[in-house]
Amino acid sequence: MKNLIVLLFSLSLPLAGLAQSRTDQCLTCHETLGDKPSEVFKHDIHFQKGITCAGCHGGDPLAEEMEQGMAAEKGFFGVPKGDSISQACAQCHSNAPVMVKEYNSILPRNQAEALATSVHGKLATSGKQRIAQCITCHGAHGIVSVSDPASPVYPLNVTKTCTKCHADAAFMRAYNPALPVDQLEKYHTSVHGMKNAQGDAKAAACASCHGSHDIRPAADVKSRVYASNLPTTCGTCHSNAKYMKGYGIPTDQVKKFASSVHGKALLEKHDLAAPACNDCHGNHGASPPGVESVSKVCGSCHALNADLFSSSPHKKAFDSRRLPECETCHGYHEIVAATDELLGVSPDAVCSRCHHENQNPKGYQVAKAMRQLTDSLELSEAYADSLVADAEQKGMEVSELRFKLRDARQARLESRTMVHAFNREKFQEVVAKGLAVTSSVAVEGRQAVDEYFFRRWGLGIATLIITIVSI
Repeated sequence: MKNLIVLLFSLSLPLAGLAQSRTDQCLTCHETLGDKPSEVFKHDIHFQKGITCAGCHGGDPLAEEMEQGMAAEKGFFGVPKGDSISQACAQCHSNAPVMVKEYNSILPRNQAEALATSVHGKLATSGKQRIAQCITCHGAHGIVSVSDPASPVYPLNVTKTCTKCHADAAFMRAYNPALPVDQLEKYHTSVHGMKNAQGDAKAAACASCHGSHDIRPAADVKSRVYASNLPTTCGTCHSNAKYMKGYGIPTDQVKKFASSVHGKALLEKHDLAAPACNDCHGNHGASPPGVESVSKVCGSCHALNADLFSSSPHKKAFDSRRLPECETCHGYHEIVAATDELLGVSPDAVCSRCHHENQNPKGYQVAKAMRQLTDSLELSEAYADSLVADAEQKGMEVSELRFKLRDARQARLESRTMVHAFNREKFQEVVAKGLAVTSSVAVEGRQAVDEYFFRRWGLGIATLIITIVSI
């Protein structure tokens, strides 16, 4: 049946492309009936291109008699149903010679193919057609260019078009109960949504992030909102200095993110647990984290660090100065790996930005002491590890010592977290656990090396005695 429709439609194409200089009898007849399709079709872009009713419905648009115009032998097939709707659209929109030569169109010719492979191209609950057809978003008889403010897919209208389905809880339950249906409400709270509501067509809307015909589930590796693809998607606008001109925000965020510890984990190591843009800024409700919320954003992953900071003396100081908590020390898009060099009172240390020997001296002394403890633990661990390695090279059994050293490394990691409490006593407790372990391992490592030499001397003496006795 579908092949027959396509064949009949193909036969009607020569008539569909006739100029409006010859009367479209279908339209003339329907106008006399005063129906809405004929009224809105006169504003349709297809009407403006000279395409008659027969372009989509088949038949002979020049026949004055209805029976002749709607005769089957003239290719008339009436109103397309189900997937035949998109197939009818594709007869022109997937045909380069027709689109370029006849209509001088620069529109892409792969929309139908993209729709078929998209999430909307899956079978509807009826099992007989796709979830969405071309007219679901573009309309039927009143189709206008996407750049026309009257278009349902114009940037200022597309959110309403998408949420006709996506805000319908009963409808969405049939396809994916896990998907939220409050995206529109969240979008209105975002910077993008507020700009859009103010009439800014450049602000991101649904299609800006998800695409249009080629929309895929977020978990699909080809999706524009897949975790590792998201920085590129956001960067389409936010890395374009010309496009972002007038908004007063930098356009190097993606570049900085790519060089950050988060960016390297996500983009180079492909660690999908690492944060992308939306993990900090939100999805549909995307907004820049404010001073009050930035720590809550970071704390959603770094929960223990956030808790320690909240009870630290820095909490009150940061609040009084309206300083963002995590961002002040770690930065935001260009976050670097947390190393020991950030701690202490050296010129490169973060602490020295505020604490000096003659300014905020208490914090200066605490920072200095914590760095000394950190260095002590690192040196002690390195010494113990060298003794274990030496004993291992000499053939001694050191697996238990290697296992013990894991506790020292764990103490070092815990100390980096405990830094956020900015409490010398608590920090010293954690470091002391690591120093106790390294001290014990160092003693046992030295004993293992001494035992090696004892065995060698013993073996040498025994060999000498045996040799003498033998002689």
